[in-house]
Amino acid sequence: MNTILDIEINSAIESAERFCEESGMEIQLVYRLSNKALEVISERSKVLPTLYYVSVDMLRKRAENGCFILKKDGEIYGHIFVHEHVVKGHFVYERSSLWVDDQFRNYNLGLLLMAKMTELFSDTFLISIAQTPKVHHYNEILGMTHVTLSKMSVVLVQELEKLGKLRDELNFKYYVNACFESEIRELK
Repeated sequence: MNTILDIEINSAIESAERFCEESGMEIQLVYRLSNKALEVISERSKVLPTLYYVSVDMLRKRAENGCFILKKDGEIYGHIFVHEHVVKGHFVYERSSLWVDDQFRNYNLGLLLMAKMTELFSDTFLISIAQTPKVHHYNEILGMTHVTLSKMSVVLVQELEKLGKLRDELNFKYYVNACFESEIRELK
């Protein structure tokens, strides 16, 4: 990656971490959340048009893969999950349900959450399917590669369709980490 870009990314992430520390907000990797927290997140996904609806049971299952949360005074002000898929015997993890409270949206906290999750899953297949240009930008600066459906194996495209993850490429983009990119055409 470009050295100047690396410095800028690291600076933005360090700034977000410093903001968390100064404001008393903690970033935590958790594998379980209370029913109350899961209900709030589920309801949030129902209300916000940028999030797909996720039931409490689905969130509980996703949390088992690891979930980063931003928490202060017992309240969750940000989160990111991963959704596990099995494609022809390979585990593929999809970053999902990224959310940061409106009052904290100008502190690179979404980037921080994405960076933590991307790092956690760097040695396995990680995919991001997103519609928001800001998320596309964050994916790119985190070193993820935009891939079109034509660059994926036919099997992967068929699996995405079965999972309901095949999206309109005019509105959605697929990004994969380096581990996934190296084998994306070979996934059979």
